[in-house]
Amino acid sequence: MSESFQQPRLVAKKVLAKPQSEGEGAVVRRSIGRPELKSLDPFLMLDEFSVSPPAGFPDHPHRGFETVTYVLQGGVTHQDFAGHKGTIHAGEVQWMTAGRGIVHSEMPAGEGTHTGLQLWINLSSNDKMIEPRYQELLRDDIPKAEKDGVEVRVIAGESMGVHSPVYTRTPTMYLDFNIKPNSEHHQMIPESWNAFAYIIEGEGVFGTPNSPPISAHHILVLGPGEGLSVWNKSSKPLRFILVGGQPLNEPVVQHGPFVMNTQAEIDKTIEDYYYGKNGFEMARHWRSK
Repeated sequence: MSESFQQPRLVAKKVLAKPQSEGEGAVVRRSIGRPELKSLDPFLMLDEFSVSPPAGFPDHPHRGFETVTYVLQGGVTHQDFAGHKGTIHAGEVQWMTAGRGIVHSEMPAGEGTHTGLQLWINLSSNDKMIEPRYQELLRDDIPKAEKDGVEVRVIAGESMGVHSPVYTRTPTMYLDFNIKPNSEHHQMIPESWNAFAYIIEGEGVFGTPNSPPISAHHILVLGPGEGLSVWNKSSKPLRFILVGGQPLNEPVVQHGPFVMNTQAEIDKTIEDYYYGKNGFEMARHWRSK
């Protein structure tokens, strides 16, 4: 397949996600949300997590954005103060819109090591105080397509003519690619969107065919253009996610798990959480089991 784009998106920045401690005893490789890459509008954070019991992410609040949890190995059990509870397993996704407020826990489901990715997507000022909601995708709910040594799972958006059922309040694409050796793929990305690739395993050549190969645990921020071209010139499979989103172009004021537009809104959020009001009413007497 020849070059598909007049203007291919090139790798504008490459950052290695190094392991760090998070939650209680969990290890994450943070790529977005670290000093070298504070955010990539509308994305606030990307963690590749690895957790074994008794470690995990016990009760904690969120307001003002969405969390997308994609399990790669094992499972994650989630429960919140509104009584929602469930486990997502390898290949499954929970798309949680925290909106005005959620307090929840995310813990490993059973023994062994549980791994996955968690992405934080900002909400526009109009959407920050909406009611919380969940979209859960089981393995079979995620559409996939395969062609010429390339397989894609379409978690959000569209690829190879296949569309995801997920509703993205902030317009977003989230694609999981497996590319066999000596295969290539050319993926359109809306030109006004910010986009990145994160390599889960293997190594790939991104942007132009003569670029140096890049290995696992790197995030690649993509520059402007029509889409991304990827080649797997190695002898092992390449797996990466490609994520893009419409920038909100709004101020971001973040205080840990709260993301608003002004410091006054953050102060109000801390007060709401402390006093259990404006969305945090159920937080006062709830503890995960």
